[in-house]
Amino acid sequence: MKRILILSVLAVAVPYLLGAQTLNVGSYNIRLQTKSDYEHGDGWTQRVDALCDVVRFSDFDIFGAQEVRHVQLEDMLERLPGYAYVGVGRDDGEKGGEYSPVFYKRERLKLLDGGTFWLSETPDRVSKGWDAVCMRICSWGHFEDRATGCRFWFFNLHMDHRGKVARHKSAELVLERIGKMCGRRDNVILTGDFNVAQDDETYALIAESGVLNDAYEVAEFRFAPTGTFNAFKPENWTSKRIDHIWVSDRARVLRYGVLTYHYWEGERGSERTLEDFPKEAKAEKRTLRLPSDHYPVNAVIEFPKCGKR
Repeated sequence: MKRILILSVLAVAVPYLLGAQTLNVGSYNIRLQTKSDYEHGDGWTQRVDALCDVVRFSDFDIFGAQEVRHVQLEDMLERLPGYAYVGVGRDDGEKGGEYSPVFYKRERLKLLDGGTFWLSETPDRVSKGWDAVCMRICSWGHFEDRATGCRFWFFNLHMDHRGKVARHKSAELVLERIGKMCGRRDNVILTGDFNVAQDDETYALIAESGVLNDAYEVAEFRFAPTGTFNAFKPENWTSKRIDHIWVSDRARVLRYGVLTYHYWEGERGSERTLEDFPKEAKAEKRTLRLPSDHYPVNAVIEFPKCGKR
């Protein structure tokens, strides 16, 4: 009986010890803080609680965010206990301008190394590249799972929204950096707002690189009822995905999702029976809102043969 019990425990424990543990990954363009959004009810302070609730409910172990101003970074850290981040502002390499930070659960993941490079001809200093309208960056971290010893690299970027050449060159640069920084068998995740859909040549450059796979394409189960940009309008539907999660070859993607969460704006007190509602379920009409103008993207992945390097 004792032997059976020991064997049963080992059957459960061995895959865990070998690193076959799932990692819950996300990518979320949170929409930068702007005065104009408040005019439409979509200001940062009006939606930050709902946005952070989405992150907490989704329970991401690690996620890349985009369009994060420093004040937004502080607001998120305050509402997301247990998370730390790696990344800097793109305007000065410190706190200026937008971040593309990598948030991670510090109790589970240990940051071994990290940094930021600019998507430009001079990636190691603050700079704007090619035909880009804005300075763009890629922040990265090298992590170790404290429980399994599994190590992996995580890159997160935001490509330019106008510069077609900049997007293509940025993809080449990121692939080059991954090639130089990571070993051929290292586990790699790349997330971000690429500002290109799945039918774009820059997307094809990454997809056909032999380095990374689109988590959407290789997922064993997929929930993607729409694309990833919504313009703060819940009724908007698109087939285009401009926010992506890419994984290295050895990663197994168990689930992929475009998370179409929303919330309602309004004060309680106008509860009444609506047409077609049972009298026991009183309801009130409120304004439907979205936490960001992008939907978060989620992938649950596994590195089956993950180990220290």
